[in-house]
Amino acid sequence: MFEKISWNKTGLEIEKESFECIDKIADKTNFSPEQWHVVRRLIHTTADFSIADNVEFSNDPINNGLKALFQGATIITDSNMIKAGLSVVKLKNFNRKYEREAIKCFIADEDIVKIAQEKNITRALASVEKAKNILDGAIFLCGNAPLALVGVIKLVVEENIKPALIIGMPVGFVNVCESKELLKEIDVPYITIQGRRGGSPLAVAALHGIIENKQL
Repeated sequence: MFEKISWNKTGLEIEKESFECIDKIADKTNFSPEQWHVVRRLIHTTADFSIADNVEFSNDPINNGLKALFQGATIITDSNMIKAGLSVVKLKNFNRKYEREAIKCFIADEDIVKIAQEKNITRALASVEKAKNILDGAIFLCGNAPLALVGVIKLVVEENIKPALIIGMPVGFVNVCESKELLKEIDVPYITIQGRRGGSPLAVAALHGIIENKQL
């Protein structure tokens, strides 16, 4: 009953074979080689080729993201799942300063819980307020809370804070599509998935796809 299972492949071999399958099937014509590394990662994460139809790149996010990584830009996330999922080994290939503890996620901090209760706002919005002073020039990954993305966009518009890159991929039904549409109103490099799809694993995959361009 197990004869069709490939038992002896390493994780890297499985990943390589998966990418080869994607490259054979997917339509790459709408993407540059640099963009395709990101899109292919998103397909790999979801096993869903249709997600490519909704990926949007704006303001040269890949080159700006690579430059920020080489400079050791602060990485800020809206979920601890993203913090846990990012490869520190891959990040260290850009800048030795990167450690797991250096990736900022404030969502579970005690002061954030208190501020959210006092102001009657979500912890995601309170986290953005806490990140305000380190957001300029940072890489911001949003894979969960659309209000975190809206909060960052609001800081860009009202206080001229400019992240080096926004990966805006919240998932769900409330404020999700609207938050992604707001990205189009700002002059900041970003990658998003239009519509309701998204999630922390996809935000992680997008940054890992950018990282792959170091080898191009």
